[in-house]
Amino acid sequence: MWYCRHEAQFRQALFFSAASVAGAFSGLLAFGIAKMDGIGGLEGWRWIFILEGILTVVVAILAFFTLFDFPETASFLNEEERAFVVYRLKYQGQQKNDNVRVAQDDSFQWKYVKAAFLDWQIYMSILVYWGIVAPLYGISLFLPTIIRGLGFSRAAAQLLTVPIYITASVLAVGTAWVSDRYGRRSPFILVCLGFMAIGFIMCLSTGTPGVVYAGVFIAAAALYPAFPGNITWLSNNLAGSTKRATGQAIQIAMGNLAGAMASNFYRSKDSPRYILGHALELAFICVGILAGLFLVWNYTRINKKREKQMSEGAHNGYTPEELSELGDRAINFRYFL
Repeated sequence: MWYCRHEAQFRQALFFSAASVAGAFSGLLAFGIAKMDGIGGLEGWRWIFILEGILTVVVAILAFFTLFDFPETASFLNEEERAFVVYRLKYQGQQKNDNVRVAQDDSFQWKYVKAAFLDWQIYMSILVYWGIVAPLYGISLFLPTIIRGLGFSRAAAQLLTVPIYITASVLAVGTAWVSDRYGRRSPFILVCLGFMAIGFIMCLSTGTPGVVYAGVFIAAAALYPAFPGNITWLSNNLAGSTKRATGQAIQIAMGNLAGAMASNFYRSKDSPRYILGHALELAFICVGILAGLFLVWNYTRINKKREKQMSEGAHNGYTPEELSELGDRAINFRYFL
């Protein structure tokens, strides 16, 4: 079992599941705020933007004063807790029973930024990210439209989104807890991608409202647990704060391009079946599955190679400083599966 990388996905899931819960409440809020149509001479949809926008600004201001950038500045930690968190971050990626443990280099150097841009695993993780985010944006933006196309009224379509988002948030937190408990990321991500594929296949196979709603339900319930898993998986496999921060920035920035594409998948002229939209989402999921399988294969291959090198004493040819600078490329670093 790898050292110092547990509990990370659970925290990510708590954060991300807030988006799922927000999706549930947004359906309820949209249903209620739409009743304000005509108040103040404004349409109901305008009130949705005004009220939810004000709340977002207030939360953003509060976050500036309550969120902390580093363990060293976190006022809610005592000295012992702060030292423990810093220690965990410095030695993540190394085995607990390994006699060769070297603290990661957390200094800012441009070579670590360059290393992130040249790291193969970041670009493969982006493909997995696309396999999750394209369906995420497609469902988030068009779920009420898809449901309404099944013959439900606008109000009913908004309310029918609520069970989907509530279920997705519960599964996201539960899956993250199990993933952290057993120290694995890839099995849960790949299983979730598989269920997402099943969901969209159901949507493609028939126009029966109940089946399509069930397919969307399954896809949404699977993608929300997969998202924090993918983010955490890459974070676990990048060593050094500079490379980790750069790598995750690349992953999220390039990964969210899938959202720009997905926003054009569901065209009004394709209603009510949305064959093109569902097919494109399924294609992205398949790419994500293939990229995930490649990551597992290559991580396993590299880990076995490094274990052999360590047993042969190859690490004796490096100074602690050199191993620290190599980060996740060092032979004493093990990729998290």
